[in-house]
Amino acid sequence: MKNTYFDLIDQSYYFPQEGFDLKNDFLTFHGISLKYLIEKYGTPFKLVYLPRIGEQIKKARNLFNRAIRKQHYGGQYYYCYCTKCCHFSHVLKAALKEKVHLETSSSFDIDLIFKLLEEGELTKDTIVVHNGYKTDEYLKKILRLNKAGFKNSILVLDSKSEVKRVRQFAEDYDGKLKIGVRIAIDEEPQSAYYTSRLGIRPGDLLDFYQEAIASDKNLELKMVHFFIDSGIKDTVYYWGEFQKALKLFVELKKACPGLRALNLGGGFPIRNNLGFEYDYEYMINEIVSNIKNACQEAEIDEPDIFTEFGKYTVGESGAIIFEVLEQKHQNDREVWYMVNNSLMNTIPDAWSILEKFILLPINKWNNEYTKVNIGGISCDHSDYYNSEDFNQQLFLPKFDDEDNEPLYVGFFHTGAYQDSISGYGGIKHCLIPAPKLIIIDRDETGNVVDYVYRNEQTVEEMLTILGYNT
Repeated sequence: MKNTYFDLIDQSYYFPQEGFDLKNDFLTFHGISLKYLIEKYGTPFKLVYLPRIGEQIKKARNLFNRAIRKQHYGGQYYYCYCTKCCHFSHVLKAALKEKVHLETSSSFDIDLIFKLLEEGELTKDTIVVHNGYKTDEYLKKILRLNKAGFKNSILVLDSKSEVKRVRQFAEDYDGKLKIGVRIAIDEEPQSAYYTSRLGIRPGDLLDFYQEAIASDKNLELKMVHFFIDSGIKDTVYYWGEFQKALKLFVELKKACPGLRALNLGGGFPIRNNLGFEYDYEYMINEIVSNIKNACQEAEIDEPDIFTEFGKYTVGESGAIIFEVLEQKHQNDREVWYMVNNSLMNTIPDAWSILEKFILLPINKWNNEYTKVNIGGISCDHSDYYNSEDFNQQLFLPKFDDEDNEPLYVGFFHTGAYQDSISGYGGIKHCLIPAPKLIIIDRDETGNVVDYVYRNEQTVEEMLTILGYNT
């Protein structure tokens, strides 16, 4: 009996599944022929499938709104996209088509907002939540945004000292500044530290509000921000921190009737293996139910619920396609498939925080399979990928080096953070050029539209950055 790669996947998972199918023995991604893209553009290349961004936004928004209606919840739901996850204009514009709101992290984010306003991609009614440490330049631009008419700008204080600098820069501002406070949460037991460096200690928040905000006629507290770095998960740890945040929100709400929003931050997971399971509907219903019950017990109004989904918004839209250049048998047990770029450069999360992605072959699904390691072409020891989150093993089709058609492989759901962390357009490790970036969309009739956003880096571009072309 021949054990093909297709047999392995078919027996191990539900396949085909959302986003992945086979057509003429080649893998497709959201109905897009990867064979067509390989033949048209060559490898390696990154791709962004823009329609997936809108699909993710609609999914979360619909589930929250259904839970709110089902439970007769008194507040509204607001979906924010956190720009730090991926700043590209095509990504933000795809998200803004769904009327999302935005979350910023640094001063340059504000310049993006003004640019998007100038291009008509958003309006001054857009809610903009400002997180992160507030440098003087960041504060100046947040004030500039308020003076320009963004009345739904909310400045989330990350430390108690920030309020003094807010007053300093707001001396000539006539209106009231909307303020939020971020709660410093206790980290998971296995963390390297006990309490997050982000936010204000929970025990200090009530006194801080009464002493520094309540009596200030130019400030009004509108939001409590709560975020768990490990994500929204059905665990004792998550619900424990969630309940502590709810208790603090209730105390602040009683002291400040104008407090209107509870921000859950980001944290929805995305699929990082074919066996991924996560009950989004259950988690959303539990979140809404817990907030409603806490407010009813305290006899206070239910807050508006904010989320700041970044990875969830854009992660599943991305993929990177490689050609296997060579297979190397370094001993009797291990096989290395060497791909035509550096994994450290293209998916830095894989080696920096051991993030896992969906790895699938594009072709040769009817070949027998073998256990492999994937190696990049840099000279660094860490330039490899050798396990999936679900199986802790990596299997790909066997192939002959003399085959007329090479083996192509793809890493999927890589759309979040990779370009930000590796430094898009900059100098790469070993001067290996960044792959070309392909944008894929669909027109009003559903037909595929694809184009090169940027070609592979050239030697001249790198030499210019390095100061050799003067």
